[in-house]
Amino acid sequence: QVQLVESGGGLVQPGGSLRLTCAASGNIFSYNVVGWYRQAPGKQRELVARISSGGSENYADSVKGRFTISRDNAKNTVYLQMNSLKTEDTAVYYCNLGFVFWGQGTQVTVSS
Repeated sequence: QVQLVESGGGLVQPGGSLRLTCAASGNIFSYNVVGWYRQAPGKQRELVARISSGGSENYADSVKGRFTISRDNAKNTVYLQMNSLKTEDTAVYYCNLGFVFWGQGTQVTVSS
């Protein structure tokens, strides 16, 4: 059974930074693509960033140059470093493993 646990969300002012962490159980992490998605109130869930098992990264246009995804296969962990946060980044952020498994989400609120 795979479980994903996100952490690191919170309240931050515009222009600030946060680092999200997603820790996975099980032994399939290193072989699979891992992604961060977000869902704002009244909107569909959308891809934020994705990193393949080989380390190739993809980002939504809205976060390019501000967010960085990385992974540590030895720790079964993926990170999302978020800089220069904007109010429109406010959402629940979810971790996804292999397009199948989801975490419970962590709230990120950007507000002054």
